[in-house]
Amino acid sequence: MFSENSSGGGSGLSYRIGLGFNLGLNAGIPYSIRSIRLAHQGNILRYEDANKQLSILVTKKFYSLIAEKNNLILLEEILNLAQRQYERNQVSFRNGLIRELAVIQSRLAVENARYSLSAASTAYTNNMGEFLAMLGIQEDSDLTLLGDIEIIKIDADSELLIHQYLSGRPDIVRGRQEIERLEYAERQLVLQSRAPTLNLSTEWSGSFSDPFSDNFSGSATLTIPIDSWIPGTSRGQSISRADDSIEKARLDLAMTEDSAKNQIRSLTALLRNSWDNIEIARLSLEVSQRSYQLTEEGFRNGTVEYLVLEDARNNMANARQRLLQTELSYLNMILDLSAAINVEWKNLTQIYGVPSE
Repeated sequence: MFSENSSGGGSGLSYRIGLGFNLGLNAGIPYSIRSIRLAHQGNILRYEDANKQLSILVTKKFYSLIAEKNNLILLEEILNLAQRQYERNQVSFRNGLIRELAVIQSRLAVENARYSLSAASTAYTNNMGEFLAMLGIQEDSDLTLLGDIEIIKIDADSELLIHQYLSGRPDIVRGRQEIERLEYAERQLVLQSRAPTLNLSTEWSGSFSDPFSDNFSGSATLTIPIDSWIPGTSRGQSISRADDSIEKARLDLAMTEDSAKNQIRSLTALLRNSWDNIEIARLSLEVSQRSYQLTEEGFRNGTVEYLVLEDARNNMANARQRLLQTELSYLNMILDLSAAINVEWKNLTQIYGVPSE
């Protein structure tokens, strides 16, 4: 700023320059940076966890289709058995060895077997289309699923799994990161609300006609907010809400840990019990196969009625289907346990699998 002054017979041009700025002593910036970094890491964890969940879902769907495909093969075998039996019964009836009722019953068995195969084939086609759509592949693509359900007994101690793998679960890691992020956010809020502000100002004045008349002055003002220290004020309530958010995040993490522990314990117990069910299903299949062979021989010898033979064949088919379902269910539980402890399911079978005797 310039001005002209006159006094008596003299005149001169004077000037005055002022400069001021506020300096907030804010130490919350590092906490803000850490909070942003933790939020970014949490998003990465969510993305990775979503990928793993999708992979498990696709794996379950794949092996479900493999089980359906094996069931189709079984139903085709049952249809062929019924068809051959019907043809033999026709020959036996023409030779006067069996009654006409047996022929009619065997024809009905053929039609029932054909219907079951047709219904299962339609369901497999629909499920295959959904699977291809899940993978982003056109439904009319000519694809053949190759693979088989090969399971191995898992023998793992639930408490050992909890001790080794619980802390690495994505939801547990995210919970700890969320607590840390909220703590940083609270510290940032406290420092922003309670940190002092330093105001600096300077002024320089003088005259062009008198170079020795320059004058320099400065001032410093330190402002300390007090409303954040008083309960009930807006800033005080903001800090209180930040404390409550941290406490809630700790409670949420504790509940997540308890839920995860219960899930791991439940799955390990189910795997242990389900293996017994698989062994029973395998034994039942052996018994039903042998029973069908003996019943078929008895029917050929005329000592067994056709309805008994049909029951034996149905029992054998049901035993095979039961074994397929129990094996698929066991594999799904392995996949669920691998997700619960955040370990690849094939690694889980390698680490805790029990070799067959």
